[in-house]
Amino acid sequence: MSAAPAPLVSVIVVNWNGQAHLGRCLAALAAQTFHDFEVIVVDNGSSDGSAEIVGARWPHYRLLRQDRNLGFAAANNIGARAARGAWLALLNNDAFPEPDWLEKLARATEEHPQYSGFASCQLSDADPRRLDGAGDAYHTSGLAWRLGQDEPFGPPWDQAREVFAPCAAAALYRRADFLEAGGFDEAFFCYFEDVDLAFRMSLRGARFLYLPQARVRHVGSASIGQKSDLARYLGHRNLVWTFLKNMPPALFWRYLPGHILFNLMSLIVLGLGGQAPAVWRAKWHALKALPRVLRERRAIQRTRTVAAEELERRMCRGLAALLHHGARRLRPAQET
Repeated sequence: MSAAPAPLVSVIVVNWNGQAHLGRCLAALAAQTFHDFEVIVVDNGSSDGSAEIVGARWPHYRLLRQDRNLGFAAANNIGARAARGAWLALLNNDAFPEPDWLEKLARATEEHPQYSGFASCQLSDADPRRLDGAGDAYHTSGLAWRLGQDEPFGPPWDQAREVFAPCAAAALYRRADFLEAGGFDEAFFCYFEDVDLAFRMSLRGARFLYLPQARVRHVGSASIGQKSDLARYLGHRNLVWTFLKNMPPALFWRYLPGHILFNLMSLIVLGLGGQAPAVWRAKWHALKALPRVLRERRAIQRTRTVAAEELERRMCRGLAALLHHGARRLRPAQET
């Protein structure tokens, strides 16, 4: 008996104790108007019974059970290696796609073949009139943020635009490009892994497009909590690694002072907000790994095919943007 033909899209859902949301996420996939896809659920050692939901209600979905929590980055890499589709659709277990989500993404791969990935329109699940994100921006200081977050959905976010990176909560990547770039950096565990991957892919010639018509509703940070000490630690450690590994030499020295300034600002502001231990630990661990990170940097920069000036044009620049978005990102936890 011949094997079934490979689907166009492999949807990867990483789950860790997601009983509150996983069923709704998988049901939304089952309701898609586009059908040429497979679903791979990578379970990171859940103990709440959520993994059992897959086999009981969707036995045709592939369940890859891990014996412990490997992190978002490693789990998605496992799914990507197991996938048969030409495209990888990554979807958080607390993200709920509209019925035509995959249809819109699949159409975009035909209409925009020059792009290696696509960012979804993420609407807040609590208030779908407002955006949870329209792709990710990257500042030359190393700061990154979700475009349009907390803004009303409408102009300019109802128009397609090129973005620095898709948010991996609901993103589509060409599988060959994802794997050739090395997938997510598993040392990141979670947070900033999508910006880092997009940076590495961009160095090799990739571009990314935001699609306002491909919509999901997203709860956000359901597993860890966006302003928890762990989230702060991982985010602030990983943003240092992203800058050090990926910024091309011609831009590295130009923007290193801004990178240092933002890190110092982080230590001061979050220290005043009571989160100094997590952030100091993040920066210390980021620097302790410097020999490994610099080895990775040399390997990554050897693969660069795009001019530094072109990459710079895709980044946000200037002190005003750094102060505005930095103030949002550094807001103390008690103000959320």
